[in-house]
Amino acid sequence: MIRCNTYEKVCHQIAVDISNKVKNENHLVLGLATGSTPIGIYKELVKMKPDFSKTITFNLDEYVGLEKTHDQSYHYFMNEHLFQYFDFEENYFPTKQNHNEYDILIKNCGGIDVQILGIGTNGHIAFNEPNSSRYSSTRIVDLTENTIKDNSRFFENIKDVPTQAYTMGLSSIMEAEEIYLVAVGRHKKEILEKSINGEITPEIPASYLQQHKKLKVYYSDR
Repeated sequence: MIRCNTYEKVCHQIAVDISNKVKNENHLVLGLATGSTPIGIYKELVKMKPDFSKTITFNLDEYVGLEKTHDQSYHYFMNEHLFQYFDFEENYFPTKQNHNEYDILIKNCGGIDVQILGIGTNGHIAFNEPNSSRYSSTRIVDLTENTIKDNSRFFENIKDVPTQAYTMGLSSIMEAEEIYLVAVGRHKKEILEKSINGEITPEIPASYLQQHKKLKVYYSDR
């Protein structure tokens, strides 16, 4: 695990790595996360201005029932923090129309080269909630009360938080060539330790990442 003094250092280092990969690869497939954790990474990438014209992105998830234009949809989030600043080759999200074929689409694009992940306080990655199968595919999931409560800070009222989401499954996540797992804040420290050093169990989906050959874990208290 790589510990950094500040969140800014975490984000800068990951953005540098991604920018270098973009320079060195003819074609790159990025797996992207949403939520508060990756915002700093995207800010750093905007500053660095890599050429993403031959880069395809696959987002991990999207809420069920929110229009793309809703200010809490992940389409809106990604455009706000990253997509509006670059001309990517293509950007994909799991949706009602494509979630059954999302994993095939990823494979047809060559698989994910670099996957960015945050971690929930209950150990979920993407919206793969506790007791998700290691071999789960992209699907619609019911969000736990814990996740709904955690995400309610982004909404005016907890009743406005969607109760379902489309999520990339653990199978496609684990097939990524390289994974960056990022946790920020002392409230994430305990679940991060359990995930990377504890028992591998479906009760903590992030614990499956111990089986990944090229996992980089970044943590900052603040």
